[in-house]
Amino acid sequence: MPIYQAPTKDMNFVLHDLLKISEADIPGYDELDSDTTQAILEEAAKLCENVLAPLNKVGDEEGCHLENGVVRTPAGFKDAFDQVREGGWTSLDCDPEYGGQGLPYLVATAVGEMFSSANMAFNMYQGLTHGAYNAIHAHASDELKAKYLPKMVTCEWGGTMNLTEPHCGTDLGLIRTKAVPQDDGTYKITGNKIWISAGEHDMCENIIHLVLAKLPDAPEGVKGISLFIVPKFMVNDDGSLGERNAATCGGLEKKMGIHGNATCVMNYDGATGYLVGEPHKGMRAMFTMMNEARLGVGLQGYAQGAVAYQNALAFAKDRVQGRDVTGVKNPDGPADPIIVHPDVRRNLMDQKSFIEGARAFTFWGAQMLDRAHRNNDKDADGLVSLLTPVIKGFLTDKGFETTVLAQQTLGGSGFTQEWGLEQFVRDARITMIYEGTNGIQSLDLVGRKLGQDGGKHVMAFFDMVKSFCKEQGDVEGMAEFVEPLKAASKDLQAAGMYFMQHGMKNPNNALSGSYDFMHLFGHVCLGMMWAKMARASLDALAADASDKEFYETKLATGRYYMARQLPMTATHLARIQTGADTVMALDAASF
Repeated sequence: MPIYQAPTKDMNFVLHDLLKISEADIPGYDELDSDTTQAILEEAAKLCENVLAPLNKVGDEEGCHLENGVVRTPAGFKDAFDQVREGGWTSLDCDPEYGGQGLPYLVATAVGEMFSSANMAFNMYQGLTHGAYNAIHAHASDELKAKYLPKMVTCEWGGTMNLTEPHCGTDLGLIRTKAVPQDDGTYKITGNKIWISAGEHDMCENIIHLVLAKLPDAPEGVKGISLFIVPKFMVNDDGSLGERNAATCGGLEKKMGIHGNATCVMNYDGATGYLVGEPHKGMRAMFTMMNEARLGVGLQGYAQGAVAYQNALAFAKDRVQGRDVTGVKNPDGPADPIIVHPDVRRNLMDQKSFIEGARAFTFWGAQMLDRAHRNNDKDADGLVSLLTPVIKGFLTDKGFETTVLAQQTLGGSGFTQEWGLEQFVRDARITMIYEGTNGIQSLDLVGRKLGQDGGKHVMAFFDMVKSFCKEQGDVEGMAEFVEPLKAASKDLQAAGMYFMQHGMKNPNNALSGSYDFMHLFGHVCLGMMWAKMARASLDALAADASDKEFYETKLATGRYYMARQLPMTATHLARIQTGADTVMALDAASF
């Protein structure tokens, strides 16, 4: 049976040593002292370790089943969902006006990592509800918010997002789902949606679907898309549930992973819907949900890597094979633990240095989102918008790679179901696909985000890195972090300059390098996080911190990333600078 131990100590390091959240000038952060965050994280850890993690394998093996129009979730899921709900975990950062606790998004992010590592498929039910809550909260009328949000906050009612149709995924301008206005102000929704996570299940008494559809007078393309609330059960004026709406699950997808989550085909046969926001402005409203979802998927990617790494590390310390070439380490046994071997160490260090860097990057992004929303900081909003495709694309690519590295650590055992590593690999794979494939993320980054507001936000990022390097350049112990970061940042700037010089003449020169650029950017972001964590660790050691080993380990892990991973920026730059010629050389018939 796989193990999971919530990394609360490292999370508190990121929150307080690195981000110094209780000192931040963000409303609500002054209440987040170390004792408060530790108490929240430890309670979440108990639930994840003792309840959710043991159900991960159950969910994978049992899956979901459609019976007479109702999806039955795996054994134990409903009881666990009740515990999550009763513990208030679904309402952490929700608006107190609708029953939420009003905590910063950063706190929910930290808890969300634990939930995702423990049981990703299970956590998607509440995660999608939270995304739907956000879209309704930001764009719906006060009447609709009052009617639907309180029970979505508590997850008595679930939520979904319905975008994809059988003939269109990325190009949503092609959707065929129709919304016909009715005399009473409602709409009749007719169409089919596929790949709808948590579209039907038995853990909530109602499910609130957010559905993209087109009005009869809609313009062509994405400018003609509207967003509608379509409840599974109609809601009476007094808040009680009424008759069943004409929104049904027509089937369950058979998938590679996340078996514990119901991925549904949804049929809308004249279902009653309610317009969210303005007509033909549905994409803007849906992107409120999707941007949070993309940050959440980036988190899922490294969270699967984190739990896989824990299991790989335990195996490497226990499994004995061969002898250390520098001298026997286990003289009383027939062989040494495999963790003594350099190639196993390389494998584990690749995992550890990515996971801890990714955690810091994601938490920093969550803090920026809090600053954008709570301080109405447009610069923070622009920066997190720029980095959203990097968080989603880079962290899920590398997160999946990390699960494969963890599986490799176990050798043949990693390929068997008994040890659980192959499930982490299968579950992590979807993160590179849903909420916009990573190829789409890279195109969004290069095609839209770099030039947003005249390139203001990417220039602000470069200035941030430059200022940090200048401030830290003469600090003892920082040169081995600052110099690699400066070199990597120069590679990123050179890539951006190449796009400016060659992308206008031939857009394919930019688009052919977009994926490499996303990874180059991701490495620079993690390099910056490691440099900042190094400074925080040096400060703690200088202050005679009680746990010297923790901070020394942090510094050693950071040195590994700067020496062995960050130099990949040069490779990505070289690939970018070859342009589009080799990528586009063949015509379609020659493949």
